[in-house]
Amino acid sequence: DDDTAAGDEEAVPKRRGETAMERKVLEDAVAYIRSLAERHGRNADWAEDAVREAVNLTAREALERNVIDVLATDLDDLLAQIDGREVVMEDGSITLRTADLAVERFDPDWRTRLLEVITNPNVAYFLMIIGFYGLIFELSNPGSLVPGTIGIICLLLALFAFQVLPVNYAGLALILVGLGLIVGEALMPSFGILGIGGIVAFVIGSVMLMDADTPNISLPLIGGIALVAAGLMLWVLTRFLGLRRRPPRTGQEELVGLEAEALEDFQGEGHVRLHGERWNARSEQALRRGQTVRVIAIDGLTVEVVPREASS
Repeated sequence: DDDTAAGDEEAVPKRRGETAMERKVLEDAVAYIRSLAERHGRNADWAEDAVREAVNLTAREALERNVIDVLATDLDDLLAQIDGREVVMEDGSITLRTADLAVERFDPDWRTRLLEVITNPNVAYFLMIIGFYGLIFELSNPGSLVPGTIGIICLLLALFAFQVLPVNYAGLALILVGLGLIVGEALMPSFGILGIGGIVAFVIGSVMLMDADTPNISLPLIGGIALVAAGLMLWVLTRFLGLRRRPPRTGQEELVGLEAEALEDFQGEGHVRLHGERWNARSEQALRRGQTVRVIAIDGLTVEVVPREASS
């Protein structure tokens, strides 16, 4: 009977995969897991079954079948049991000395806590709603800029929170959006709306792009770039406000405030020479020929003038 059961067990075909690609991937995974198990003295046959048939074991069964080395109740128990064990590493075998190790626990850093807030389901849902409504308001009122800027930042954060985008891609996308908004502020001044949104997106994206274990991008660098961008945006904004205060250089608005010369004596309707051209003029005060006057308003092709002394 035992021989019959063993023969039936051997007769069950192993899972190979339906297509050539599936078979190739499966056999590669089997070969890899068997090599790891054999290298560390584990149960290679069960490791293969775990890959092919997705079999599972309880913790006690895994210990009995040499799938794991020890079964510990807590961290101190684990350190006590593995003390003196020899483990195989890439550069050779080493003996563990864990009996007198001091256990140090580290609290999550500020970056992890910040990402925990963003990935909170309620916060992520709220960010998604703000993002969608921001884009809707921007499309319904083109040029308002504020809803679109807030919307795209919140939408990217929501996509990261819902794990649609990996952290590196989401951070990179936020950095690119931030740089685009800063450039947009320089090309199309919006009184700081695009620039501030760009700086916020850039800083958040830079923080998300950092590796938690090896932060290759330093925080001072991120802060320095953000300060440079903020300074550039402030300079562009002040230059834009300065340009708005300047008097007009072209068009009819330029003529207001310029000086002209009366071509005749008149009170009411007459003519003046302005910019080398003969203009119809209107004045409530009496003017003499050759008198210098100042333009105070324009009505079509007629300028309203007053004596220069009166305007001053």
